[in-house]
Amino acid sequence: MNVLKDILYKVSLTSTLGDMERKVEDLVFDSRKVRPHVAFVAVVGTQVDGHDFIPVALEKGATTIVCQRMPEQVKDGVTYIQVLDSAKALGIMASNFYGNPSEKIKVVAVTGTNGKTTTVTLLHQLFVRMGYSVGLLSTVENKINEEVIPSTHTTPDAVSVQDLLRRMVDAGCTHCFMEASSHAIVQERIAGLKLAGAVFTNITHDHLDYHGTFDAYIQAKKKLFDDLPKDAFALVNADDKRGAVMIQNCKGTLQTYGLKSAADFKAKILSNTIEGLELDIQGRPTWFRMIGAFNAYNVLAVLGAAVLLGEDEEEVLRELSAIKGAKGRFDRISKGGITAIVDYAHTPDALDNVLKTINAFRTGNDQLITVVGCGGNRDKTKRPSMAKIAVAESTKVIFTSDNPRFEDPLEILKDMQAGVGPTESRKILSIVDRREAIKTALMLSQKGDIVLVAGKGHEDYQEINGVKVHFDDAEVVMELLDQLIGN
Repeated sequence: MNVLKDILYKVSLTSTLGDMERKVEDLVFDSRKVRPHVAFVAVVGTQVDGHDFIPVALEKGATTIVCQRMPEQVKDGVTYIQVLDSAKALGIMASNFYGNPSEKIKVVAVTGTNGKTTTVTLLHQLFVRMGYSVGLLSTVENKINEEVIPSTHTTPDAVSVQDLLRRMVDAGCTHCFMEASSHAIVQERIAGLKLAGAVFTNITHDHLDYHGTFDAYIQAKKKLFDDLPKDAFALVNADDKRGAVMIQNCKGTLQTYGLKSAADFKAKILSNTIEGLELDIQGRPTWFRMIGAFNAYNVLAVLGAAVLLGEDEEEVLRELSAIKGAKGRFDRISKGGITAIVDYAHTPDALDNVLKTINAFRTGNDQLITVVGCGGNRDKTKRPSMAKIAVAESTKVIFTSDNPRFEDPLEILKDMQAGVGPTESRKILSIVDRREAIKTALMLSQKGDIVLVAGKGHEDYQEINGVKVHFDDAEVVMELLDQLIGN
């Protein structure tokens, strides 16, 4: 049982009213989860303000209220804590509540537009292979050693992050590798964390629906590095011009990686085929099971992070060369001479990278048919760009649904079509139903052709009008290939 004054350690307080020695059984920021003897933290969200639910929390038995604005009326027997920033306070309080687990485990956060999931997954697999007990917080899944905990967000909420880290420490984990999304950083979901290091992969246009401007998106990523302690490392992509921006004013140990620029961890691509990637890393040729130049960057990020954590470079490369990568990232499915590739590419840059990688393998006599869509209620500015890239790099393109959420799928497809000129329209089909779109792409393909199904990767659902319906691109592709080609 935690004492209120102890879990408020390092929180910026404005005023207090009531018993600071009160026992707190749990921390809650969702009024639906309130029960007696908990502290309810009223967080100001983008769509909902937790202060509006303080009366509900009190009705359900909350004995402590943490808020940015004191209620006009206070209830006897309840402690009120006014703070400067309730979201940040929640993270710090959660860390204290769970015994500050990040001080007992080496936590490395990875941020960037593309490559976060692959980088943390590779780090997790690498450290497991090297004999460590390891935790993972990722878009695909959360893991405590080999225990899988389903993931609902790229980065969990502040309380869940600390709860999971506590469980990792109790399970004997020495390291945790986590994705840090721009949303999570600005929403203070990682407040209270002591990081051993942070990695920046790259940045391209994304999430402008949330951040408003590209500069605000960059600053969100930069905040991760601004907040690093002196004894942490900051590892950034030297080939991305924003890498230098990330480490301005950073107090940690600064290191870089890259293929083109001068860097602390540098590589040269020796060969890049559908079977894998051979890199010359610091004069040491090494073959990897991953595909594409974008994965060369992921490999370098993992190598750099591991070495900065104290691991031997030669051992890291040896173990890393045996690892496959993350689910839903360039997953190949072949049958009857047709190759289908399922990839999470859902930003213009990621789609461009995947398509250029595939085109580097093509013979010239084959077709590349791309199935792609854009998510509803998300950044609309990238829709024409996604369409333009798909059409420029493919033989045929089928626009389709990709989590339309509460938007009309036809309107999303219209937004995409706006990025395509009249002369290129002949290459396009628009099929709202994603299964039918994939089926059509496979039916149009012949022996030797490649079908790219982009945008969802590891996701096993379609979100339509607030309902998640099971839909796994890889499952659908395999099922349809069996139907079309036979067993």
